[in-house]
Amino acid sequence: MAGSTSQRVVLVTGASRGLGRAIALAFGKAGDKVVINFLNHEQDAVAVADEIFRANSEAILFRADVKASEEVETMVSAVMSRWGRIDVVVNNAGITKDGVLLRMSEQDWDSVLDTNLKGAFHCIRAATKIMSKQREGHIINISSIVGVHGREGQANYSASKAGLIGLTKASAKELGQFNIKVNAILPGYLPTDMGGDVSDAVLNRIQQANALNRVSESGEVSDFIYCLSLMNNVSGQVFNLDSRVF
Repeated sequence: MAGSTSQRVVLVTGASRGLGRAIALAFGKAGDKVVINFLNHEQDAVAVADEIFRANSEAILFRADVKASEEVETMVSAVMSRWGRIDVVVNNAGITKDGVLLRMSEQDWDSVLDTNLKGAFHCIRAATKIMSKQREGHIINISSIVGVHGREGQANYSASKAGLIGLTKASAKELGQFNIKVNAILPGYLPTDMGGDVSDAVLNRIQQANALNRVSESGEVSDFIYCLSLMNNVSGQVFNLDSRVF
């Protein structure tokens, strides 16, 4: 059955807006201590922390670029200095730089892979040094259905999310000996700041492909992630919350 949530420390990357915000609030409102990682949207991050404080829980803000290993290491060290442990890491930070493959610049390829995939690697490596000593922990990676099926105009994003699935499965096999769970989520299309900038035609196509003729909701996804974080006997799995039928 579910594990205890007593005073867990949860690090959520890219937590200032969108799905990351919803995830941070789900953990914070449940009583967990939350590390709100952000890069550019400080005021939004402050608002997330304020909402967690109003729920009588604790939160700290930490600006760090997950692409930079030294910044991730500094963030993890700061969390340890403050709270002495890390129980859950949700690798949510991600960007898109869409374009057709033939005209995609190397810079656009690298920036997406470095943030979405290498960033998760940096966070997993830093956090599991702590979790392995604790003999427990849970890593949850936010992947995407395009990592399975691909999407035109998103070769870089699709590759990064496919890589996250492979990273999830390999990490789960390596880290299980330390009682560290590693899982991935495919959240479905979310009308957030990152996903919401699509034409009506594209949105129509997404909804029509969905078996329920709808889009996903950040609150439902974050609730699922919270429940998954409590499970002690699930690792190396990819949970598809996207109801599109291909």
